[in-house]
Amino acid sequence: MPDPYLDIGEMRALLDSGACSASELCEQHLKRIARLNPKLGCFLRTHDEPARLAAKQADERIANGGKSPLLGIPIAHKDLFCTKGEITTCGSKILADWRAPYDATIVERLRQAGVVVLGKCNMDEFAMGSSNENSAYGPVANPWDEVRVPGGSSGGSAASVAAGLAAAATATDTGGSIRQPASLCGVTGIRPTYGRVSRFGMIAFASSLDQAGVIARSAFDVAFLLRAMAGFDHKDSTSSETGVDDLEALIETGESVSGLRVGVPSEYMASLKSAGYGVALDEVRRELEALGMRFENVSLPSTFAAIPAYYVLACCEASSNLSRFDGVRYGHRGADDTSLESLYTSSRSEGFGEEVKRRILTGTYCLSYGYYDAYYKKGMRVRRVIRDEFARAFESVDVLLTPSSPGVAFKRGELAGDHIAMYQQDCFTTPAALAGQPCLSMPCGFEHGLPLGAQLIGPHFSDARLLAVAIAYQQVTDWHRRHPKL
Repeated sequence: MPDPYLDIGEMRALLDSGACSASELCEQHLKRIARLNPKLGCFLRTHDEPARLAAKQADERIANGGKSPLLGIPIAHKDLFCTKGEITTCGSKILADWRAPYDATIVERLRQAGVVVLGKCNMDEFAMGSSNENSAYGPVANPWDEVRVPGGSSGGSAASVAAGLAAAATATDTGGSIRQPASLCGVTGIRPTYGRVSRFGMIAFASSLDQAGVIARSAFDVAFLLRAMAGFDHKDSTSSETGVDDLEALIETGESVSGLRVGVPSEYMASLKSAGYGVALDEVRRELEALGMRFENVSLPSTFAAIPAYYVLACCEASSNLSRFDGVRYGHRGADDTSLESLYTSSRSEGFGEEVKRRILTGTYCLSYGYYDAYYKKGMRVRRVIRDEFARAFESVDVLLTPSSPGVAFKRGELAGDHIAMYQQDCFTTPAALAGQPCLSMPCGFEHGLPLGAQLIGPHFSDARLLAVAIAYQQVTDWHRRHPKL
């Protein structure tokens, strides 16, 4: 049977040559999930029979000359993308038995591209977390060291790819939920420009920040998935009409990175406490310089304000978005229904986890009379300042290079009692999220045997450029080809 760590291009070659069928590939991955998932917790559930049917249909299409790049490729979905007829929990008890009546746009587009969906991945409840310890269905283990966290909130997606349980997985990023777990698990993940990928059918946490993306083993694999997912969607009012021609050109003809100007924000590097991480990023710089890129220092002075601004704004939006979960229309219904107020109270008390409750209460407080100006409006002003600083930086450089996370994966429970320290795990990812910039994390080395990630940030709709830089880097390094011994 094929190596489960093959990239999508290698799987494509096997399928097209007849050396392996989509059904065999699907079965291999389902068996691997059954063997490894009990100790890793990456998948909340597998879709065995639908996956087998999709694989059989892919084999028929291949036999009839079908040539789609993703045809027959086994992937997984983060469990906040609605999939028609299947349970979608968002990692929460409040949606424990809810079956979506429709497909999210990206689910539909990837199905049309011919992927085989193996199942739904675990996640922090309603995407609120940086460690995947907040899921109502148990934590996810990091495949590199099972006592450590995989990052969050897309920890199940990142860990499933790192463990060879899926070739790729969909994910979402509100403040760093693709890039941070990609970094901690040694895989590649992209948060596209806000609006490039439809949010229709993606259960909302903070609507002005949430963005769908993808995690895979290599930047080229990410490009294949993103091309299939991206594009205007009339069902999403925030969807951009900017096309995907740049992604098409990148995949078909490549893109030269020689001559690109790379900025290194001094504030990010000054905040980095890991000496080994600094050495790894210096090596990234040397590799990119050898590819013809030029480096210069830039300043993003309001970086320090990103975490407090992000958590004020995200919690405010969560307070609004999660008010729909009331025990009346769908989802968990509390037992105490002597009045409408008691029904609301029991449903939400029983259905939401502690971190979700904390953020709802924080957001409600910040939006309340007398505090709106002091917190929400001030957070919006800080967001504008941060966005303007990125815009000024991109007047002199084409891409930014930063750390993806403060360090390697920490141990499960290590930060459970220190919420501020947990929130600080997003210190390098929230600024770009607030500004809506595209950003990508790629493996760049190891410290203490655990993966490190380098983050690339670009101007709006420069997604293809970031992928081109990552592809060029991965052609001269092999960090993305290393995998845990399970």
